[in-house]
Amino acid sequence: MLVSRQLHTSEASTAKTGPRARTGRLMLGTAIRLMQEGATPSVSDVAEAAGVSRATAYRYFPSQAALISAVVDQALGPILTWSSSSPDPARRVTELMEVGLPRIDAFEATFKAALRLSLEQFARGRAGTLGEEPAFKRGHRIDLLVDALEPLRGELSPDRFDRLAQALSLVFGVELLTVLKDIWGLDGQETQSVAQWAAKALVRAARQEEAERTASS
Repeated sequence: MLVSRQLHTSEASTAKTGPRARTGRLMLGTAIRLMQEGATPSVSDVAEAAGVSRATAYRYFPSQAALISAVVDQALGPILTWSSSSPDPARRVTELMEVGLPRIDAFEATFKAALRLSLEQFARGRAGTLGEEPAFKRGHRIDLLVDALEPLRGELSPDRFDRLAQALSLVFGVELLTVLKDIWGLDGQETQSVAQWAAKALVRAARQEEAERTASS
């Protein structure tokens, strides 16, 4: 199954060679460094840190949302190109976790900075102060989890399929690290172990629930 994991299409990510590409890579690398240090940089912040003009910076990234989206796509890396040939949905979810969770852990600060921007924009939107600022949108995990669960489409009803994907989204993302590392004090490996256990339990429960429903109907 092909899924629409659209990568950022800014000038910085599409240019491959020449001075324009070097400037784009410089800005993207600078933004990643700042976010790994815990910041949620604006386009102006990245321009200053990278030593380029604000006008140049905004040609690459017209908004903070565009900048953070590009950094997130870069940090996700191999997660975005993940695929599985296994017909077993539990195995596919395990494979996705094996690829994704170490990467999310490695770029924890970057993903938390992106989450912080999303939460800030939500609060400003509720307060009516967001204005026309473009919203930072998230959603790669939906495509990834739906792809992992694809073999279950014929087994689960559409509602149960969606509910399983939604439940799995709670254990596949930076929010997982916030709960298990920050609150429970687990390390990265322990966090991944809990996530894998929860994911397997959810897939097993969904299939059993569907089988019981079918048997009783």
